[in-house]
Amino acid sequence: MRSTGRQASPTRGFTSVLIANRGEIAVRIARTLRGLGITSVAVYAPSDARAKHALEADIALEVPTYLDIEAIVAAARDSGAQAVHPGYGFLAENAAFARRCAEAGLVFVGPPADAVDAMGDKIRAKATVAAAGVPVVPGRAEPASLEDWSDFPALIKPSAGGGGKGMVLVRSAAELPEAIASARRTALAAFGDGTLLIERYVENPRHIEIQIMADTHGNVVHLGERECSLQRRHQKIIEEAPSPFVGPEIRARMGAAAAEAARAVGYVGAGTVEFIVDGTTGAYHFMEMNTRLQVEHPVTELVTGLDLVELQLRVAAGELLPFGQGDVRLTGHAVEARVYAEDPARGFLPSGGRVLALREPGDPAPGGTATASPRGGAVVRVDSGLVEGGAVGTAFDPMLSKVITWAPDRATALAALDRALARTAVLGVVTNIPFLRALAAHPAVTAGELDTGLVERVLPELVPATRVPDEVLAAAGLVFHDMPQGDDPWDVTDGWRAGEPAWTTWRLESRDGVHAVQVRGLPRESAEVRIDGDAVPARIRIDETPAGAPPGLSGGALLHVTVGGRTERYLCARDADTLWLGRDGASWALTRHLIGDPGDRPGAAAAGDGAVRSPMPGTVLVVKAQPGERVSEGQPLLIVEAMKMEHTVTAPHDGTVAELAVQAGQPVDMDAVLAVVRRDPDDGERATASGAAEPASRSEAMDREGAPSSGGVAGAQRPERGKAAASGASEPASRSEAMDREA
Repeated sequence: MRSTGRQASPTRGFTSVLIANRGEIAVRIARTLRGLGITSVAVYAPSDARAKHALEADIALEVPTYLDIEAIVAAARDSGAQAVHPGYGFLAENAAFARRCAEAGLVFVGPPADAVDAMGDKIRAKATVAAAGVPVVPGRAEPASLEDWSDFPALIKPSAGGGGKGMVLVRSAAELPEAIASARRTALAAFGDGTLLIERYVENPRHIEIQIMADTHGNVVHLGERECSLQRRHQKIIEEAPSPFVGPEIRARMGAAAAEAARAVGYVGAGTVEFIVDGTTGAYHFMEMNTRLQVEHPVTELVTGLDLVELQLRVAAGELLPFGQGDVRLTGHAVEARVYAEDPARGFLPSGGRVLALREPGDPAPGGTATASPRGGAVVRVDSGLVEGGAVGTAFDPMLSKVITWAPDRATALAALDRALARTAVLGVVTNIPFLRALAAHPAVTAGELDTGLVERVLPELVPATRVPDEVLAAAGLVFHDMPQGDDPWDVTDGWRAGEPAWTTWRLESRDGVHAVQVRGLPRESAEVRIDGDAVPARIRIDETPAGAPPGLSGGALLHVTVGGRTERYLCARDADTLWLGRDGASWALTRHLIGDPGDRPGAAAAGDGAVRSPMPGTVLVVKAQPGERVSEGQPLLIVEAMKMEHTVTAPHDGTVAELAVQAGQPVDMDAVLAVVRRDPDDGERATASGAAEPASRSEAMDREGAPSSGGVAGAQRPERGKAAASGASEPASRSEAMDREA
């Protein structure tokens, strides 16, 4: 990313700028400020005291929330900042905040408040750009009634805010009331304004946006387009520049329309005009204008060579844009993937946790990026708000980081993105990285045949299997077998005894159930592992444990596992009795249990005893049932909200609400019991008569039938006496004894 070529700092002499944001964008802005020699001031909510953006800034001040305008203005004054950069989200598109900054003598690094008002209100924005000759999608806005809309499919959208939050697709009049209520709740929570509009929904269009930059002297330029058609629930996932669909002619026309939209409101700074584009005809319609820096701005930076944050600062300082429209050149191709704390296997519900170990491709470098050395003509950039040991909660947007690649051509950029994602690991938090890799490699994506409905259509092909691979189970069993269990030198789990070495059975719980893994021998020297069938030789090597880390893999370490002659490498970390393993962008959490205690599997109770569990960590938003109420299978009981996303929790079967353990506003953990629905006695009798349930997992079947017979080559022996570990047991001498112990 090149500098604009001007002096080291803006002409108005900003010496200190407050960043009114958090996460990766706050880190990215701070690094550009550092490159310009400007002091960076961070603000942080109490839960973010050890967050990366607070640690990397020159000054960090606590505020009650990131939406507290007065607290943020006071922090800017107290720190001596001359300007405030809002980033994106939170107060970035809040005209009242822009005005309050001006009243306090602070420069708002963004457009004038009047422009924020005009474009931040989607209803007014459509009228404004339509008057300037820009085509718009037919629709209706409140205070006009939305309930009698009849042109379906339709899209309900909050008038304020953006980022896909609160948008609801409606395909029939019967869906309207609940859709309007849901969209209004989300809009109020996310933007403080519940005003809605409804538009005709264009089926499977392309979503293409134009980046513009304007100065205070009337100059407006566009920096080309970004393809943002790969979306889920109206949330962008992978973006790229330039679009594989847009040629020079369409680019020129859309760019001119975007510039006219900006001029119509006296725009200043960085902005993005979003269009819905017909993938067949190329016809485009104005959708909205985002009066801020976009999440996906790095792809524009990589193909233009410009630092958009630096340009924002210079424009805010009153400088002329250092180039004209004819100077803008798009070189190569850039692709960005958003890494989210969400679980594709659970319908992309938000996840959370503590970052036990972190690996990202590239090291921090000036200019707001972390850039890896070029490989094969490609460059990798990571914008991240993650730090090892940091907590990922559900109070904020689930995006953790962005992985961006640039290459001379699109195919090379996509291949580089896949390699970079494979080298990314976030242990302790479930992420969407395997899903991103599958999406980027999908034939329709590699061919550039994109539209906003593509992800939903091919979703079953993209969601990774929940079953833990056998080699991962083997690796976990070997690691647990290798761990010291206490101070007693006799307290080992090598299975040594007089005669042949004994097997130790480890019960490992994962998201797909409880598995039995048998190990004998010394994992670092010579051992055997058995899951199903014959035993195979195995060995592990652990290295690169962080300096000062406690024993037992409390920090991240590299694990080399050889099973049956094949070696795999994992990043691993331990949290009490849970081991996290990461490989090729995927991660698995495995928890060890006592023999005969398979643990409380997530969802197991819900399937049998009527317990209704929270599908994600979050807050109970609405309680729709009462104790003693008769309910039907699938009937909504509660709504749980996390990261501005709502999830309806339903009754698992017909019955009566016997217990209601939560109330509206209460925070809950993932898999926490929310309610219990008891079957009526006659329902229970019918269920019993229908036959016994099948085992929940392969290992449960093993529990019922007995342990598998031993086999394979004898493992290493050592002249010491072994005994069972707290969470493992040496194999008994007979099969019947095995059945007795494991039943």
